[in-house]
Amino acid sequence: MSKPEVTMAAMLKCSFGVAPSALMVLPINRVTAQAMPTATIQDHIPFLNIMPFAMCNSTSNPMVIALTAAALGVFTPAPCIPVTTTPWTPGTPTVTIGGQPALDTGCTLLCMWAGEITITEPAQMTVTVP
Repeated sequence: MSKPEVTMAAMLKCSFGVAPSALMVLPINRVTAQAMPTATIQDHIPFLNIMPFAMCNSTSNPMVIALTAAALGVFTPAPCIPVTTTPWTPGTPTVTIGGQPALDTGCTLLCMWAGEITITEPAQMTVTVP
């Protein structure tokens, strides 16, 4: 059985974020699942596709480092600003949308601050098998 396609409003989790976030997908590819735009591995742009996860706990994040230093070494989380510079991996090579591999629930996305973003809910749950 194949994994569900990921669509707009899928719920995401960052390993260093303190709250979930929703995936935003523009309807530019004109492909939908249950009336929602479907995602590809290229839907990884911060603040366009990837919204903040509230606060960031990564010790690799320069803002966390600065706030912790300002608090005299007491660990201090910073507001999340996702820095996702590469596409989701691995994608679904057998299903393409607009020439790009589709995004499924097994894909992950890396943040520059060492966080791993995963898909916890794909926003649509049915799979149509031809």
